[in-house]
Amino acid sequence: MWCNCVVTHTGGAMHVDVIRNHQKLGDGSTREYRSQLLRRSYRDDQGRPRKETLANLSALPEDAINAIRRVLKGETLVSAQDAFQVERSLSHGGVAAVHAMASKLGLRAMLGPAGRERGLAYALVVSRVVAPASKLSTLAGWVDSTLGVDLGVAGASRDEVYAAMDWLGVRQSAIEKKLAAAHLRPGGVVMFDLSSSWMEGSKCALAAFGHSRDAKRGRKQIEWGMITNDNGVPVAVRVFPGSTSDPATFPEAARTVREDFGLDRMVYVGDRGMITSTRVKELAKMPGSDWIGALKAPQIAALASDDGPLQMSLFDHQNFAEFLHPGYPGERLIGCRNPALATERARKRHELLAATEANLTTITDAVQAGRLRGAGKIGTSLGKIINKHKTGKHFITDITDDTFSWRRDEARIADESRLDGLYVIRTSLDPDTMKTAQVITNYKNLSFIERDNRVIKIDDLDLRPVFHYLEKRVRAHVFLCMLATYLVWHLRKALAELTFTDEHVPARTDPVDTAQRSTSAKAKDHRKTTPTGLEVTRFRALLHHLGTLNRETINFAGQHIEKLTTPTPRQQRAFELIGAPIPLRLT
Repeated sequence: MWCNCVVTHTGGAMHVDVIRNHQKLGDGSTREYRSQLLRRSYRDDQGRPRKETLANLSALPEDAINAIRRVLKGETLVSAQDAFQVERSLSHGGVAAVHAMASKLGLRAMLGPAGRERGLAYALVVSRVVAPASKLSTLAGWVDSTLGVDLGVAGASRDEVYAAMDWLGVRQSAIEKKLAAAHLRPGGVVMFDLSSSWMEGSKCALAAFGHSRDAKRGRKQIEWGMITNDNGVPVAVRVFPGSTSDPATFPEAARTVREDFGLDRMVYVGDRGMITSTRVKELAKMPGSDWIGALKAPQIAALASDDGPLQMSLFDHQNFAEFLHPGYPGERLIGCRNPALATERARKRHELLAATEANLTTITDAVQAGRLRGAGKIGTSLGKIINKHKTGKHFITDITDDTFSWRRDEARIADESRLDGLYVIRTSLDPDTMKTAQVITNYKNLSFIERDNRVIKIDDLDLRPVFHYLEKRVRAHVFLCMLATYLVWHLRKALAELTFTDEHVPARTDPVDTAQRSTSAKAKDHRKTTPTGLEVTRFRALLHHLGTLNRETINFAGQHIEKLTTPTPRQQRAFELIGAPIPLRLT
């Protein structure tokens, strides 16, 4: 490169001349010879114009010759290394994509009036989607992305962030009403499911010991329940003490929908542990409230007894059958049998029984060798094994002070096996309001909210564990994660083409059948690319890739310029799917 160079010559002006010569060849064609000469123009003693050739530049690269021309015109050339300085590089694509989706949904306005608290709360929600972390880690990371700079939250203090969480918590009811108005309709379906997350520390009044869905025994936890529409779009969340049982939380969900959202005609869908017989009686006192639930295993076993109405012959021609029973007055019962589920349960039972037998054999050997003696000690060892795999009901044991024997309870195993893949849905809806197949479909749609619970806890948003200890802040934290789930739901749908999500789920001819992937999704799984050749990844990996689209602050000869790195085809396509251009700045 030419660097800080000005060519001058006393006594005349210099320039580059192009001399062209043509030679006619024997075949009749013409060849051109071109020379580029550095010349000086001047006048002789008589004042006549003259030219003097100073150098033949023809052997130089064209770029070098052009540089000489520019220098002769008075320009100053500098090297690219000296002219350009990248002063700052900030991650941009990930936050820009989430911000674009949030803008389409009107999320920022939904949070409340403009102000410092809203700006920080909005940044917390977006950050939870892009890079879930503790509040202090999130705060520290804002200086490394355009989120912090463009939204004016870089440099916020810890107290400001906590104040924004408190502000968000106060506005939770108003925000949820807006979400409900957008996604719930009178007479429509509303789903509710409960989950738990363990707590760090012991100061929170909500923390208590209970049934841990995270398998964190010995750790206090909180319970939280999500309210969604029939497609799994989150509209509200409620937090309960960690010892709260599933059925006890359902009345709060129903009260929220009826009183807070003003929807007195709804169909509530919950699993068998949620909508119990007691809850059914409570719902019967609420005019306009119908429900879809399921029976528990002992209730199903009673219906499937020798003289019961639930016999396997009901499923000779299809996998579901509707019937009535006096023990469930005013209800429709729908028996469903899923062969694939039956096969899976049989496989799992076989493996658990085999694992338990291996452990029982260890106890037998220890007793026979005299290493384990006494009925109490033998019973304690047995209890640990039986509780590990939850298979105690399938074994008959005999313990004395110096002997131990066991055998399978084949009759009980056979009784349980007979019900493999069988479940019974119960509903208050009459057939004219909702057909049998639709009742089954709505119940199975609980998988949407279970997926959201997995997203909010594990896959995308990392809700657990909870580090806060003030009750209001724990509730605000869970609500913030729910808002992030709302964003993720829409992002996953928009970006399905670039992930392994099935964009065209086939309609089920049998509502009980296991869901199948479409032909296009299977092809995408096999190729690991879209039909246009773009790489397909998991949703979280796609967000990470979007984050590599940076915004650079460049110092060019004293002038500051902001530019985005050239987007990859996948990054460009992601913004096209969201329906927004790639912005230079977040607005």
